Amino acid sequence: MTQTNSSLPTDFIREIIDEHLRTNRYRGRVATRFPPEPNGYLHIGHAKSVCLNFGIAAQYGGACNLRMDDTDPSGESLEYVESIINDVRWLGFDWEDRLFYASDYFEQLYQFAVQLIKNGNAYVCSLSADEIREYRGTLTEPGKESPYRNRSIEENLDLFEQMRAGEFEDGAYVLRAKIDMVSQNITMRDPVLYRIKRTHHYRTGNQWCIYPMYDFAHCLSDSIERITHSICTLEFENNRPLYDWILDQLKLDSHPQQIEFARLNLSYTVLSKRRLIELVGKGSVTGWDDPRMPTIAGMGRRGYTPEAIRNFCTKIGVAKNDSIIDMALLEHYVREDLNERAPRVLGVLRPLRLVIDNYPEGQAEEFDSPYHPQNPELGSRKVPFSRTLYFEQEDFMENPPKKFFRLAPGREVRLRYGYLIKCVSVVKDPNTGEVVEVHCTYDPETRSGFAPDGRKVDATIHWVSADHSVPAEVRLYDRLFKVANPMGEESDFTKYLNPKSLETLVTCRVEPSLATAKPGDRFQFERLGYFCVDLKDSTPQKPVFNRVLTLRDSWAKISGQEKK
Repeated sequence: MTQTNSSLPTDFIREIIDEHLRTNRYRGRVATRFPPEPNGYLHIGHAKSVCLNFGIAAQYGGACNLRMDDTDPSGESLEYVESIINDVRWLGFDWEDRLFYASDYFEQLYQFAVQLIKNGNAYVCSLSADEIREYRGTLTEPGKESPYRNRSIEENLDLFEQMRAGEFEDGAYVLRAKIDMVSQNITMRDPVLYRIKRTHHYRTGNQWCIYPMYDFAHCLSDSIERITHSICTLEFENNRPLYDWILDQLKLDSHPQQIEFARLNLSYTVLSKRRLIELVGKGSVTGWDDPRMPTIAGMGRRGYTPEAIRNFCTKIGVAKNDSIIDMALLEHYVREDLNERAPRVLGVLRPLRLVIDNYPEGQAEEFDSPYHPQNPELGSRKVPFSRTLYFEQEDFMENPPKKFFRLAPGREVRLRYGYLIKCVSVVKDPNTGEVVEVHCTYDPETRSGFAPDGRKVDATIHWVSADHSVPAEVRLYDRLFKVANPMGEESDFTKYLNPKSLETLVTCRVEPSLATAKPGDRFQFERLGYFCVDLKDSTPQKPVFNRVLTLRDSWAKISGQEKK
């Protein structure tokens, strides 16, 4: 079953799987899982793990489970569960009927803990959390054995049963593995397996007052589900001996292989769930799905496509060492995808009124305009034209510098899909002196956009008809932080928040075809960038567009970066 198709991804994880298939370690099976904790929304780092686990399962004809690792009820909720399910599905993956919860296994996990006690591999400890840390030692000093380490099996069983029955206060006792207090790996110095925690669980209610630690529950959940390859990030590398020790002591017939890879770190943002919770809690963003957030929900609301995210995760590959990926590389793949699929439309963000003096009043006509010059299958639409238009304020200067080629007094430009026009006069606000209206004449012989006499113009500008266009709100999003590494060495990462990460424009105008655009629809506003109809706030009466990205790709040397 070893893969030979050179077009399929390959990396050190797949090489391990290939070797296992060659030696028939798991009888030809490949089973992975994506096991998020439901205490927050998924972010782009999770997307890499989702793509990796589901992608490996698909490549080897196996299966990938979706499992909620809900062993710590503090902060867990059904809202987060639903968001995780929606995000993984939105990314394009299907777990079929294999949605599991660690909380499904609470009774089994408890019985596994009892078995460890009976085997002499676990004991109930009365040290406080601070004392346990003190006894654990350091990287250079060995730990000390707990004075409760040699309790009898009978006493440990009795105390553990009382812990389950709720007869002790939080923190009074914990269940610890009995391994080696002088191990070079601090993780193996009698780690805690269970703690007392009187917290309501979103699924089991108040049925339990003791909860298993992640390291205990995770390996056993993998074994119960008969996972073959437990793929996780590098922070769990030191925990792998404990993963194996627990399964070995219980002599379970299903023993997955834990494999660690480098987590995704992205510039100009933070991917720590604790930091993201802080951003939401402090109101620095409008919520988990704020389009500036690196969450899957936020990126989807902003207008990123699942195809672009999957392509990005595939192209950056799997590494053994942590590194920071430039946000511009993700933006490159989003632009690349939207360039192929986004219909071209006309929108004006900062409208300036334009009157064509020699165009008949009350007359209107339509220009047939393609949605995509390279993809004729996207079709076309009719763009109405009339005597009064709106165009961008930045496309006009009364006293232009030498290299300004757009509209100015006495200058002729081309209207996108339409006529050549020439500026003849302006109207100013008498109080401020600001230009509020530009008057032009048009050449009726240039409906094709070209002059019969062959004269050339230096610029083409976009526009919308004042009588036919639709009012819209546009939200211009930029990066959430103003520095590449907001975590750095500073404790207060919020000091680096970008105050210009959102600019809201409420007087925009868009072509009438966008009146029927649906939430989530994506477009290229010609000359301006890629935009998406907001999923929450947009209405037919006044559509709201989020800027996904500007048109210009600032990422340089893409091919060279991918090879690193």
